Amino acid sequence: MSALQLQSRRELLRRSAVGFGSLALASLLAEETPGQTGVDPLAPRAPHHSATAKRVIFLFMKGGPSHVDTFDYKPRLQRDHGRPYPFQRPRVTFANTGNLLGSPWRFRQHGASGSWVSDLFPQVARHVDDLCFVHSVHGTNAAHGGALLKLHTGSDNLVRPSIGSWVTYGLGSENRNLPGFITICPTLAHGGVNNWGSAFLPAVYQGTPLGNASIPANQAQVRYIRNDRLPAEVQRLQLDRLLELNRDHQASAGAEASLDARLNAFELAFRMQREMPEAEDIASESPATRRLYGLDEPVTANFGRQCLLARRFAERGVRFIQVTHSDANVQWDQHGGLRQGHEKNAREVDLPIAGLLYDLKARGLLDDTLVWWGGEFGRTPTVEGGGNDGRDHNPEGFTMWLAGGGVKGGCHHGATDEYGWHAEEDRVHIHSLHATILHLLGLDHERLTYRHAGRDFRLTDVAGNVVDAILA
Repeated sequence: MSALQLQSRRELLRRSAVGFGSLALASLLAEETPGQTGVDPLAPRAPHHSATAKRVIFLFMKGGPSHVDTFDYKPRLQRDHGRPYPFQRPRVTFANTGNLLGSPWRFRQHGASGSWVSDLFPQVARHVDDLCFVHSVHGTNAAHGGALLKLHTGSDNLVRPSIGSWVTYGLGSENRNLPGFITICPTLAHGGVNNWGSAFLPAVYQGTPLGNASIPANQAQVRYIRNDRLPAEVQRLQLDRLLELNRDHQASAGAEASLDARLNAFELAFRMQREMPEAEDIASESPATRRLYGLDEPVTANFGRQCLLARRFAERGVRFIQVTHSDANVQWDQHGGLRQGHEKNAREVDLPIAGLLYDLKARGLLDDTLVWWGGEFGRTPTVEGGGNDGRDHNPEGFTMWLAGGGVKGGCHHGATDEYGWHAEEDRVHIHSLHATILHLLGLDHERLTYRHAGRDFRLTDVAGNVVDAILA
């Protein structure tokens, strides 16, 4: 074989390889650019397997509610109040803690399941037979920022797509005129937009915020949702001309993901002008429904409105809705003032959460809506510092609960140790929690991948197992 022939074959392979790569890239971009193929990136897509949930409402308690003061009853902690913690403490802790601190609230059993709930949540306690408590959740980060990112994105130190973005990427949206992922009054601290961002996924899958944690819920709206200067017909003509110009540009310069994302955003924003104001307008809700969510009481009105909006978005086909209970004081983060802080927080959310559960069930929505409650970590069973009224961060073991969407009601899975510090029985890592949520939605967490920077990424990284024991 001559050198010329060898070189020619090498050149042919080189050029073919580049060509095949370009074809693959073009195909990938075409799937994400509806202008090229007529496929809308938010169009509903079939799940990997049969799903029991169609959507998620995530009730996020920012700051880390104390599991041993809410849903994880520890009789031995009560018995040994004031004594030294008898076991080895975690190697890394957020702050110094002292002796054991028994819960200042009484726990009682509720429902046919006999579930233990503290007096902080008397209204939610009425729904325990619909709740699935996971008492053995554990994470990897004792700081708010890292723990929030881990909970929302599966990574505590890198920018990754949020779970809402992954869900919308995998399933699309059931409503063409609303975003697939909405976050109501999200916190701007500890990761901020990264907690609802799409990172390297196409921008159309990022969360759409309604206000933020520093804005009252009755003022939380999508910005610039109304255009009082131009009628809809003129706006439509402008968008059509813009689309035509940019498609001409793409025909000569090639596909651009960032440009497609902007065009998709323009189109969705145009359609949202009609449906979003109606979805946010609760004037049509009956007085009874308003009372159910606590809108008639100043203490519960703010979070109650968020929960009511979540129900309205859920029944309109929004795929992932997050409701955040937070403020400038990190809300549930009681290093001190545990009694006052947790009582205030629980009064604000207990009735609205119970109202949401009741309303979803009454409307037949709870069957295929997964409600998820929790914070970024729990609290230590020991008192912080030299005081007697505060707890430190505890990612080693804490409680979350799920309801509806195909989980067992009245179920208790896993356990922390006898004092409540470490997840000990049937441990559930954050990756496994994510894998289970995706499974309920019909998504295989190992198949839900996106190729970026030369590798396939997924929400659960290279870990996580579906917690089959909690599936109905």
